[in-house]
Amino acid sequence: MDHGAMKKISSMFSTLQEKLHRTKRSSSDPGVYPAPAAAPPAGRERSHMGQLFFEYLLVVSLRKKRNEEGYEPHITYQFPKREVMGRLQREEEEKCMKAAHLFCFPEGINWAPLTEYRSETFSFVLTEVDGSRRNGYCRRLLPEGRGARVPEAYCIISSVACFGLFSKIFDEVEKRRQISKAMIYPFMQSLREAPLPSPGNTVTISSFIPDAGTEIISLTRPAESWLEHVDFHTLFRCLSDEEVLMVFAATVTERRIIFISEELSTLSQVLHAVAALLNPFVWQHTFISIVPTVLIDVCAAPTPYLLGVQKSETHTLTHSRTHAHTHTHLMIVDLSPGAETKFITRIGDEESLLPAKLKEELLSRLSTRTRHASTEELNRLVSEAFLSVFVRSVGHFSQHVRRCANGRQFQKKSFLKAVEHKSHLNFVKLFIQTQMFDLFIQEEETQPNPNVFFHRKVSEYHERKKREKMKAGWVRGVVV
Repeated sequence: MDHGAMKKISSMFSTLQEKLHRTKRSSSDPGVYPAPAAAPPAGRERSHMGQLFFEYLLVVSLRKKRNEEGYEPHITYQFPKREVMGRLQREEEEKCMKAAHLFCFPEGINWAPLTEYRSETFSFVLTEVDGSRRNGYCRRLLPEGRGARVPEAYCIISSVACFGLFSKIFDEVEKRRQISKAMIYPFMQSLREAPLPSPGNTVTISSFIPDAGTEIISLTRPAESWLEHVDFHTLFRCLSDEEVLMVFAATVTERRIIFISEELSTLSQVLHAVAALLNPFVWQHTFISIVPTVLIDVCAAPTPYLLGVQKSETHTLTHSRTHAHTHTHLMIVDLSPGAETKFITRIGDEESLLPAKLKEELLSRLSTRTRHASTEELNRLVSEAFLSVFVRSVGHFSQHVRRCANGRQFQKKSFLKAVEHKSHLNFVKLFIQTQMFDLFIQEEETQPNPNVFFHRKVSEYHERKKREKMKAGWVRGVVV
């Protein structure tokens, strides 16, 4: 990619970082800050009527650079073709395509022909300067042929955040590719014409394959829409329960966190899982699940971020003077199997940020999961366990959003006085200073019931406490 294109993409990230810290979301403009690539929490999803499964399918190949060493990515096929677009739309999409190049092959120019390459699937987020975002899903594999060759990438650009769904779509793409590339595009056209199902529903697609006849493919979206981009298996395979809690503590207090792995799929899955632990709150700062080599300087930003970086860049992160000044305020997590230490660097207080009682309850709930739990079962158990932290610590917030002359307003002083357990107070004081809590409260002040799901969970908790109290009183009465 030429220097001008790199400069534009770098500018996109720097502009975005500036915007993150000078812009607040208002009810009239709900999209001015970027959320993580996870779907919105339950109760806040928008209607998917008329929404397409995807915008583009790209085939991105590597070609030798002219008169230089190394390779550069280029699009060898795009569906639907750009010729059918208007001029302004083509210009806008050109920016998207250049960014997709970068994220499909974030390692840069250093490739060598291979005879074996294990295909991998990963995702990334393309965030515009106005905060709007698209999801990129990528499957990299070796093209058909003999001898040594470089990988190619199939990339789907979509506004839909559902990693599992697009992984299944890639399985179908790869199956057809093994027969003939020409078989891919009728399938993608059928997919593009199919209605995107709402969460929990299924759509069926007919697709013809020579010698096999017409196949009926079923594509189902998970019922919990805010978890459909998430699979917690990889997070808990890479880190112990105690280590996940340390990462959660750093994330919920909005610190700078970098995850390192050789596998792009591991990076994208872990980052989306960590962001999902925050539900019903939403990470408001820079979120890049895979940082391309040419944008590595984003790691030196002084503002909070969640970043995924390939392990080959570890030396750059830990020895570069550019990044040295951030080390005292940075957590670097090594997700590699058999890593000597999972935390290359951290502040050191992560084990004490969460209240001891909440930590104990979290670990107890996580320990009940089974080794062979399905993705849906694990997602439900983990999300409910971490949701309980917010229910127990700040769930009483709604009692302190009161009507005043200027509308509804959050009463911070009375809220802090009403914290149920005094051992939670230090954590709550830290948490309410975060941008994610601030914008959550702004929603509550300006919109009618924006967080129905969380309100319901808080009510269930109070009802359960009331029943337990009544039962305890009845038992004492019997004993007396």
